[in-house]
Amino acid sequence: MLRDKIQSGLKQAMKAGQVAEIATLRLITAALKDKDIAARGKGEAAIGDEAILAMLQTMIKQRQESIRLYRDGKREDLAEAEEEQIRIIRTFLPEQMDEAGITKAVADAIAEVGAKSVKDMGKVMGLLKTKYSGRMDFTIASTAVKQTLLKA
Repeated sequence: MLRDKIQSGLKQAMKAGQVAEIATLRLITAALKDKDIAARGKGEAAIGDEAILAMLQTMIKQRQESIRLYRDGKREDLAEAEEEQIRIIRTFLPEQMDEAGITKAVADAIAEVGAKSVKDMGKVMGLLKTKYSGRMDFTIASTAVKQTLLKA
């Protein structure tokens, strides 16, 4: 279970005195607790691995945006710290699909849903998120879906 892997990683980082890893894993743990509390408010148990993967993907996207802003502001030190956090978060994600894999998955999803126009983009993205959560960069996938449907 992914939750156990995160806790184990935190324990190992604490034993090894890895400051960056400890800070990042504590951020992940705090976000995980927030998601669990929100789930309990809806009458659900703790969130599962799929939701954890989605949360980690969101954390990476947030840090990528921060990197862009830090670089625009000439704060390379802060950008490098965010890149280190991304590296640590990615250790808990399954191997990411490359662009060729995303393109094939998009084509398969469009065929499966029977999408004919951009109006069907939500159905395609929903299917992709169900099948490839945590393994696909949905920003790239969204662009690929849009481009493919515009050509159709």
